[in-house]
This record gives sequence, C-alpha cells and structure tokens, in this order.
Amino acid sequence: MSVIDTSVGVNIKDVLANSSVKTNPTSNDGLAGATGSATGKKALGKDAFLQLLVTQLKNQNPLEPQDNGEFVAQLAQFSSLEGITTLNDTVTGIAGNYNSSQALQASSLVGRSVVAQTDTAVVDTSKSFNGTAVVPASTNPVTVKITDADGKVIRTIDLGSQAAGNASFIWDGKNDAGEVAKAGTYKFAATATYDSQATSLVTYLPATVNSVTISQTGGELMLNLAGLGSIALSKVQTIGI
Repeated sequence: MSVIDTSVGVNIKDVLANSSVKTNPTSNDGLAGATGSATGKKALGKDAFLQLLVTQLKNQNPLEPQDNGEFVAQLAQFSSLEGITTLNDTVTGIAGNYNSSQALQASSLVGRSVVAQTDTAVVDTSKSFNGTAVVPASTNPVTVKITDADGKVIRTIDLGSQAAGNASFIWDGKNDAGEVAKAGTYKFAATATYDSQATSLVTYLPATVNSVTISQTGGELMLNLAGLGSIALSKVQTIGI
C-alpha cells in the first residue's frame, strides 16, 4: 500500500513568489525581503532566512525528511549570517564615529598655521620666512633658490655644509640686490651636491589652512592651504597656532 503526500508540492521558489502576500509590504525583513533578494532588489536578511528555513521544514516530505547533517549546515549558515549582520552594524557605527572625529579634527585646523611638505609658499616679505630642507646625507654645499611667480630666481641662499637631517633656512624677504621683494607666491628649490651632481631636496614650508575637505569614503583628510591648493594631512610636519 502506497502513501501519497499531498503537501509536498511547495518549494522555495513558490514561497519566494508568494511571500509578498503573506508579509507586510512595508517591512524590510521577512519573506518580502527574500522576494526582493531573489529579484536582486534587496539582500537576504536573517529573519527572511529563518522564515525560509521554517517554511522548508513545514513542507518537507514526511517519507523523506530533511537530513540531519543538511539541517545542521543550514543552522550554521543562519548563525554565520547573523554574525555578519552584527559585524556590519558594528563597522557602520565605527565608521560614523570616525567621520565625527574627522569633522572635529577638521574644525580645529581651520585658520591654523602648518608646516607641510611643499615647494611653494605664500610669503609676506615684510617679515622673515622660515623653511626646512631635508638632507639625506652629509654634503657640501646646500643651496636654496627662491623663484617668483614669473619663474625668475630672485634670491639664492647658501647653507654651506650640512649634516644629515633637517637644514633650516631663513629668508628675509629681500632679493639678491638687497631690495624687499613683493609679497606673493614663491617657489623654493633646495639642492645638494652628491657625487658631483646636484640633487633636489624635499622642503617643508609654512602655510595657513583655509578649509578642510573630509572624505565621505573614509579617505585621508585634505587640507586646503591658502594660495597653494590641497594637501594630505600626512604631508604635514608641524601644526602651529
């Protein structure tokens, strides 16, 4: 004598296809969420996953019940899904706190003077201007050439012999003829001689922070310097008053 189970015609696809009728359409979870996932509109949430699992158990063939190993594997998948969901929420919270911290940091930098890795600076020639050249190894001589906006070298500063490290220099705002130069934007090219060849050196110059750009994707904070454009915060050596 054979037994025919009339309840076995329901499969997961039918559940997904009809789930919108059984669930509040305004809900983000449940079988409606599973339907959205099946059509590529929404990710499968842990509640929808559990409802699909329960529906599968309700509609299994009583003569061929679900294998224990398979059931345990599905429960493990559910546990993993719940853990990933919790992790995503935690990471989202950390990202929010990081953005808030960046905004607070940015507000404190506006209007401040910084020393950044650059070869250009806006100079008020009525007072002395301080800069630094990075010397990789002891050498003689080290020179700094100052060029105006027209590309003309107006002053050459000889720093003489320098040991490895930071070599500071001061420009009094005057050209080689002893005349006070106009205030404006100038380039500073520091060079040193190694093996009879001139080598360009990295320079750190002061600038004023006009505004700060905060990345919306977790990128680095960008400082917008007066007359110089944007520079990454990692390029800043010193933050002053």
